[in-house]
Amino acid sequence: MYFCTNMNLVNEIIELLKKELLLEWRQRSAISGIFLYVFSTIFVIFSTFITVQGKTWNALFWIVILFASVNAVAKSFLQENNARQLYYYTLANPIAIILSKMIYNTILLFIIGLMAFGTFGLLVGNPVKDVGLFLTTLLLSSAGLSITFTFISAISIKANNSATLMVILSFPVVLPIIMTLLKLSANSLRLIQDTGYRDDLIILIAIDAILISVAVILFPFLWKD
Repeated sequence: MYFCTNMNLVNEIIELLKKELLLEWRQRSAISGIFLYVFSTIFVIFSTFITVQGKTWNALFWIVILFASVNAVAKSFLQENNARQLYYYTLANPIAIILSKMIYNTILLFIIGLMAFGTFGLLVGNPVKDVGLFLTTLLLSSAGLSITFTFISAISIKANNSATLMVILSFPVVLPIIMTLLKLSANSLRLIQDTGYRDDLIILIAIDAILISVAVILFPFLWKD
């Protein structure tokens, strides 16, 4: 019985992921706008700075990723009207709904991060010394930002002033993720020499695990409201 339940949940997540991809394909203007924002912002940086030092590169890169993440993930539930939410409620497990959106947004943010990383390297330069550590940080931070913004998007949709509420709620949650990823990326750029960076990776994984656990526990109650 437990195995069948888990299989049903996995199947629902897969089907909902297909739905997210189909909706994204039908509304290509939204994702195209995000890619345009990333490319245009990096081009402005390239046009403004003659040379970009490692510390400045690190800050600018994550500023671009953070704002792109907000724009990409905020629409997760903000684009869902009440009728569609009610329809999903009758068909799918709420845990499958929230996990499918988090997985999809994690993949989307990681792709955006890779494109930003490649564009930065092409136009601005690539001071990253440890690419493996940097990409691992990018993947874990994509997961953390995805989980945070997706769940807070679900909370804020219940309020009238949803955009403002999302900003207020997300800031204290995102702050520890930002502080940890900045330290890890600085290490990958050799701006600091920290042999204990594996502890920071564990911290980032733990933050992601705590966030997804809270989301999975609380979202079914939120979904029933």
